[in-house]
Amino acid sequence: MTAGLVILAVVVFLLVLFLISALKVIREYERAIVFRLGRLYPEPKGPGLFFLIPIVDRMVKVDLRTITLNIPPQEVITKDNVPVRVNAVAYFRIVSPKDAIVQVENFMVATSQIAQTTLRSVLGQHVLDELLSEREKINAILQEIIDEATGPWGIKVSIVEVKDVEIPAGMQRAMARQAEAERERRAKIINAEGEFQASERLKDAALVIEEHPIALQLRYLQTLLEIGGSNSSTIIFPAPIDLIKPFLDKNGSGS
Repeated sequence: MTAGLVILAVVVFLLVLFLISALKVIREYERAIVFRLGRLYPEPKGPGLFFLIPIVDRMVKVDLRTITLNIPPQEVITKDNVPVRVNAVAYFRIVSPKDAIVQVENFMVATSQIAQTTLRSVLGQHVLDELLSEREKINAILQEIIDEATGPWGIKVSIVEVKDVEIPAGMQRAMARQAEAERERRAKIINAEGEFQASERLKDAALVIEEHPIALQLRYLQTLLEIGGSNSSTIIFPAPIDLIKPFLDKNGSGS
């Protein structure tokens, strides 16, 4: 009697352990890829509660959330033979859990490697100015190539962003001198255009004064008024002969 109870207790205990080991729970953002005696189960399990046959079934969890992949810095020689050091970041997620497990040994490592090689290959086909000014275009090219390469693994690459482009110190100084020379060139052009426009206006003013001599006298009186409003104690100004000529003629005739 006692032996029978012990055996029954052991059987019940083993049955409970069996049920506990067979009971699995998968979160909403996870899927379980099940292999039954080595063969792939047709459909992923989850989310929620499901059962596995101990020893017979083996489960591999797959996270369906977007994964952030930091691409380590890569040494790149640009198309115009400038050595740069570039790093990037990629965002991807698994859209086919079965392919991510069956088609590639380690999808994280594989995606990282293909991203690094693609980064070096694509950036090597562009000149330095394009790397600095056409970042969005290069990001789109990287995203398209990496997404196409990882598609058979059940991976969808949504975004690839080039983060930093490190340029050698000597090249930075050369670029700074080039930028300074460009600013000086633009300043000289603007100054020359200003002088040209001013000369055009002076020419127009000269033509007006030539046709209307009284305009010169009005301008002279305006200049005197402006000088009179200053704080200087001594003012020296020229007297045009045209203004005092009538007085000279009157004195000459009176004598």
